[in-house]
Amino acid sequence: MLIPIILSGGSGSRLWPLSRTLLPKQFLPLVSKHSMLQETVSRLGGLPTLTAPIIVCSHEHRFLAADQMQRIGVKPLAQILEPAGRNTAPAVAVAAMSAMEQAADAVMLVLPADHLIRNKEAFHAAVARGLEQAESGRLVTFGIVPDAPETGYGYIERGKGEDGCFEVARFVEKPDAENAARFLATGRFYWNSGMFMFRAARYLEELEKFRPDILGGARKSWQTRQQDLDFCRLGKEAFIACPSESIDYAVMEKTETASVVEADIGWSDIGSWSSLWQATDADADGNVTVGDVHLDEVSNSYVRADSRLVTAIGVDDMIVVETADAVLVTRKQDAQRVKKLVETLKAAQRDEYLAHKRVYRPWGYYEGIDMGERFQAKRLMVEPGKKLSLQMHNHRAEHWVVVSGNAKVTRGDETFVLSANESTYIPRGTRHRLENVGTERLYVIEVQSGDYLGEDDIVRFEDDYKRT
Repeated sequence: MLIPIILSGGSGSRLWPLSRTLLPKQFLPLVSKHSMLQETVSRLGGLPTLTAPIIVCSHEHRFLAADQMQRIGVKPLAQILEPAGRNTAPAVAVAAMSAMEQAADAVMLVLPADHLIRNKEAFHAAVARGLEQAESGRLVTFGIVPDAPETGYGYIERGKGEDGCFEVARFVEKPDAENAARFLATGRFYWNSGMFMFRAARYLEELEKFRPDILGGARKSWQTRQQDLDFCRLGKEAFIACPSESIDYAVMEKTETASVVEADIGWSDIGSWSSLWQATDADADGNVTVGDVHLDEVSNSYVRADSRLVTAIGVDDMIVVETADAVLVTRKQDAQRVKKLVETLKAAQRDEYLAHKRVYRPWGYYEGIDMGERFQAKRLMVEPGKKLSLQMHNHRAEHWVVVSGNAKVTRGDETFVLSANESTYIPRGTRHRLENVGTERLYVIEVQSGDYLGEDDIVRFEDDYKRT
């Protein structure tokens, strides 16, 4: 039994301002109409003996992941929620424990949720070669055939082998330009893709041999897990106490049974704006544009407009990304510095690192329209059949105006239906709820007024999604 393990816990900060903490790059449609997560799961179709995936993600992203899987018709075997990021070794350990509940001899295909693979057929062929190795007890990684002396990736040197399968001679940290060029010239080195395949039991055996502390913490968090709707919540204290380590450092660089499968699959980790530009089809001037963009004598640039017209004149090798609340302008060669910028915004307690103006919730989304002293206005979208929690606010009152759709409103002891152009007022301290009872999306303008308007001023009494 082959079980895909999709690791979806990254923050994607190098793709700010599009990627944010509450909506990271794996949930964004960067190269097609589907998100990177959806693309990752969809390209698995056609592999033999394949089950539905096990998704490992942050508890903050649980509804995003579940909704995106539902939209492509996939019901995961399990959706495991990490209470905090602890890198890949602990995440894969708990996924292995989950996989072994499906089958004792389960083979895991471990994939990051945010990678681009253009050649699906070659990817399937590489997986088939790796499966033979994994079933024999080897721990397999996939080595990307390099086409440039990249300094942003780790490298794997191959040893003995044939037919695209080799023993791992050694792993090499990200090299300088001189060594990267030398690696490329030998033909013996691959980029480290961060994709793996092995029997779940073998991974746990090797983890126990080399990092029993990680295995112990992961096992305790699995034993203290709780089921929450369709989600598996790991034991919080045990998982947070678990050492943070990658599979590479914890196991793959130490084991004597590592194999590398050659993978010429059109791969990119989309690790920065420059790599996204490189991985996307450009026009005759080398430009990639998304949205309402006008260029004049611009070349080799990535320009993206999400909410308004963006123009550029007479520039080369630039990244320009516009969202509703932030604009990034940088040279492509400086794209890796975006991560440091995000850390600066976080240290300054700016909201722009955390979320967009549009914030997704399990019932739909809300987005900020305007705000000032003692008031703010939002636009709410509620999906058909969905409803907000029954809640109360201690510091604010709310006015609701239905723009389109049919809203069932609970206000204190009253329940009534509002249609387009109708409104209601929710006094401070009053229990209330909004529900879409129509077949189309419900849009509501909400105006809040009060002495405190923070999102934490919510007292929930009932909630379909078990939020506290």
